[in-house]
Amino acid sequence: MDIGELLAEGGVVLRGGASSKRQALYTVAEAGAQALGLPESRVMEALLEREALGSTGLGSGVAVPHARIEGIDRVTAVFVRLDTPVAYDSVDDRPVDLLFALFAPPSDGAEHLRALAAVSRALRSSEMREHLRQARTTDAIRALFVRDQVPATAA
Repeated sequence: MDIGELLAEGGVVLRGGASSKRQALYTVAEAGAQALGLPESRVMEALLEREALGSTGLGSGVAVPHARIEGIDRVTAVFVRLDTPVAYDSVDDRPVDLLFALFAPPSDGAEHLRALAAVSRALRSSEMREHLRQARTTDAIRALFVRDQVPATAA
């Protein structure tokens, strides 16, 4: 799966900082709402509902918040990089600065799971995480996701 194809137009956001996990999720919700053409409150509510089931913080400064939302027709993604990492209840207790969010229609279980697996695999690579943290522009970040994925041996 080419996860770059999931990224919405304008779906890469480089932000200053967030002071909390909730504020980081709100930044994700803003980008998601714009990409999906939905109200921010609806996207934020969906993200918070999923987060209540367990943290989406994967470790190594990465989170993959995701939600199923009525009214969308395909899996769509946004990526947010924070300048200052925030506490996120991650599995390794490290703060998060890289958030790759996925939004899927409620009926699209298989595609949603494939997308989650592909994103998790890509972000497991320390090389990929470093490239994402060093990229200066949204186009450079998008290019990292569009190119062939970093080999698993680079992780």
